[in-house]
Amino acid sequence: MRLVHIYLAASNRSHIGLRIAGRHSIHPLNNFSTFLIAKSENMPKINGNEIRPGNILDHNNGLWIAVKVDHVKPGKGGAFAQVELKNLRTNSKLNERFRSADKVEKVRLDQKDQQFLYENDGMLVFMDMETYEQIELPSDILGERRPFLQDGMTIKIEYHESEALSAEVPQKVICKVVETEPAVKGQTAANSFKPAVLDNGVRVMIPPFVGQDEDVVINTDTMEYAERA
Repeated sequence: MRLVHIYLAASNRSHIGLRIAGRHSIHPLNNFSTFLIAKSENMPKINGNEIRPGNILDHNNGLWIAVKVDHVKPGKGGAFAQVELKNLRTNSKLNERFRSADKVEKVRLDQKDQQFLYENDGMLVFMDMETYEQIELPSDILGERRPFLQDGMTIKIEYHESEALSAEVPQKVICKVVETEPAVKGQTAANSFKPAVLDNGVRVMIPPFVGQDEDVVINTDTMEYAERA
């Protein structure tokens, strides 16, 4: 749970001051009990048979994303869900069996738009688009899609409280072809692809009609050519 610091507001004793994750706010005393109850509630719990792919679960003292879920109804015994989990902090994997009666905490991550400023000693520096605060995150948070991060690009970062757990670049990014075979004149069909190197060093396959120094759109989900820019 998030740590909440409580103090009487100096300017107005009818108000309560709260500091949550380093941020201050002032609230009327008559609303304070409602606020405190809302902040102290546990994460919602779901039954084992309600787990779906993409759910974030607080399990075994870790945060896990459900990658694959198989619902099994054996001939004997009760039904259960066989769930493949991936740890959001360590990327380790775990296979767990959840019965219908099992309770597990489902976690909701906060998603923020943040602008990339620069890289310094393996750390990526971003600016929060709402507060203009700057944060540093390790470059490996983007995994193999790190080369598609461009100066000034706005990406989505998912947080659990104040901890950044994942980040993703836009689904479509424009890159320049810096190395490939000459374009075939008059050929517009993409029936056969050729290798190419992009300006970020990534190797992809592109249609034969695309030449060197042309801009192309790359689908970062599949790491493949999508279309001409």
